[in-house]
Amino acid sequence: MTLPQHLQLHIVSADRSLVNETVDEVEVPGAEGYFGVLPGHTALLAVLQVGELWYRQGQEKHYVSVAFGFAEVQPDRVTILAQIAEKADEIDPARAGAAKKRAEERLAKSTVDMDAERARIALLKSLIRLQVATRARIRS
Repeated sequence: MTLPQHLQLHIVSADRSLVNETVDEVEVPGAEGYFGVLPGHTALLAVLQVGELWYRQGQEKHYVSVAFGFAEVQPDRVTILAQIAEKADEIDPARAGAAKKRAEERLAKSTVDMDAERARIALLKSLIRLQVATRARIRS
């Protein structure tokens, strides 16, 4: 059996399809840590964490912010089913910065009725969105 030369990457969020491309490599933020996928990878199903997903086409890398969901890996394809996903060039850095500030303020003034885990996740999502948006600006 010959190994595939490329992967078909499909990234779908709760409201739309973001990516449907032929790629050479993918790095996925799994719940147990980041993992890389090359053509011919062993089949697996993984839970996604909040993080930065990137994929490579030739020498060019593309970045996507993802949060929660699942990744299905097959030897010739990767399917990402994310609750939230945004391409780097779709992220508004000012909005992400404001979300970061709000989450930091919530965590700083811990009250009895505050959901600390929800605030921590909001902060993490905003930090990842800022990181991914920065990568888009660096490439431009």
